[in-house]
Amino acid sequence: MNASPFARFLNLLKQYKPELRQIYIYAFFIGIVNLSLPLGIQAIINYLQTGVISSSWTVLVGFVLFGITITGFLQVLQLRVVENIQQDLFARSALEFAYRLPRIKSIQLDKIHAPELVNRFFDTLTIQKGLPKILIDFSLASFQIVFGLILLAIYSPYFIILGVILLVVLWLIFKITGPSGLQTSLMESKYKYQTAHWLEEIARVNNSFKINPESSFHLNKTDEKTYNYIKARESHFKVLLNQYRLFIGFKVAVAAGLLLLGGFLVFEGQMNIGQFVAAEIIIILIINSVEKILRVIDGIYDVLTALEKIGYITDLPLDEDTGIANIEREDSIAIKTNDLEFRFPDSQKNVLNEFSINIAANSKVVIEGDTGSGKTTLLRLLAGIYKPRNGEILINNIAIENYNQNNLYENIGIIFPNNQLFEGTFKENITMGKMISDRRIAEIINLLSIDNYLRTQPKGIESLVDSGGRRLPRSVIQRLLIARVIINEPKLLLLEDPLQFVSDEEKRRIVDYLTSHERDWTLIVVTDCSYWKSKATQRIELSN
Repeated sequence: MNASPFARFLNLLKQYKPELRQIYIYAFFIGIVNLSLPLGIQAIINYLQTGVISSSWTVLVGFVLFGITITGFLQVLQLRVVENIQQDLFARSALEFAYRLPRIKSIQLDKIHAPELVNRFFDTLTIQKGLPKILIDFSLASFQIVFGLILLAIYSPYFIILGVILLVVLWLIFKITGPSGLQTSLMESKYKYQTAHWLEEIARVNNSFKINPESSFHLNKTDEKTYNYIKARESHFKVLLNQYRLFIGFKVAVAAGLLLLGGFLVFEGQMNIGQFVAAEIIIILIINSVEKILRVIDGIYDVLTALEKIGYITDLPLDEDTGIANIEREDSIAIKTNDLEFRFPDSQKNVLNEFSINIAANSKVVIEGDTGSGKTTLLRLLAGIYKPRNGEILINNIAIENYNQNNLYENIGIIFPNNQLFEGTFKENITMGKMISDRRIAEIINLLSIDNYLRTQPKGIESLVDSGGRRLPRSVIQRLLIARVIINEPKLLLLEDPLQFVSDEEKRRIVDYLTSHERDWTLIVVTDCSYWKSKATQRIELSN
């Protein structure tokens, strides 16, 4: 069950218990030291009333100035601790996203545009900006209100009653208006991300909109999403406005109650002028603290909303890896499926229904069939990316879920039609961080004739590839992906139209290599290319 935004906030704070302890200790002492100001002024006024300048008066002035200096020093220490938390939070969030994104169950991402999810990483910056207000301003203001009321209670027990009433009223304001403020903040954030996602879509297919200049579709849709955002933001602002009004009333009530009570006590002779002035300074400190809390409220909503948005990603279930079986380097891979069934969560129809095949080790298999017959889905099932609804997949007569996932993927090479190149060098795109010798890399790029293209690049294999290989020929992209999957000599190759854009001559040479009996891998390829079919040892045809 998903946690509430407030529960997520508490879980976040639990990670920084030592740092929070320091912040609150500093806030506690700042609150105590701040009281030296009214107490010192009270004593100074009492000395001034005597009409005699003495060394005690000078000491008191120094005492007050020392208290102000100590307060500033403690606030600097607080800022250092909060900055450490902010830096650690950014690093944790970045690594959390990087760890989770490849491990999210693929079926969960079937209807989600994964890059759009990454926009939520920027909510980390919102949390970074909001934490200092919550941890420093809010805590310090709270301590000053409590300590101020305690000090006033020393002057008269009547202040105790008034203080309790004011704290109850403050709690009621939060209790009544807080949930609606959080709800409207979440709606505002929802429409903000929808707008950003649509702008990303415009950028992604900008040429389609460029060649349709008479159409205002993209503008109308942007206007619609922007309107929804502004409407949600206005709803949130109305909640904040109501809270501000209540706080203004609360502030007036605090000032009126404390001033009237203080004046009454002076007239009754229960307080002297020095105590009254000190009480007035404490009242000003309390009012300023209430204003600080008022300014922090919006930041609290932003932080809670940001945690909820980031939590959407961290709540997505990850791949389960409970298997212990391993594929050894000397093993070949045989595959068998029994009565395999699969359907997508929101579908009423099975993509595969009671599907059974038997593929011997080192076979070279071509899968063909009509569009929508389940070819891509079958490859994803055989790779362990999707989990079947019913039936079983056996690798070397062991159920696929019983294999250690990392070991399994180390022995599988997979190519799907969607481009898998990332921004990095050619070498990084081929090796994916694996420790591969330069000799092996040179062998593979020569085999696939990638070296001819690399000679035209300023830094050769260390040249930079744009995200998605944006400026690369499609044939080079496909050969790079093949290099990636075969460079580690896997035991199972699962390929979908891997040479669609490669010239016929190059295609035959690469197919000959991949299907050679000298290659001890099992190869399964989805294609309608006749040359692939002529080299296959087994053909499987799927139909609707």
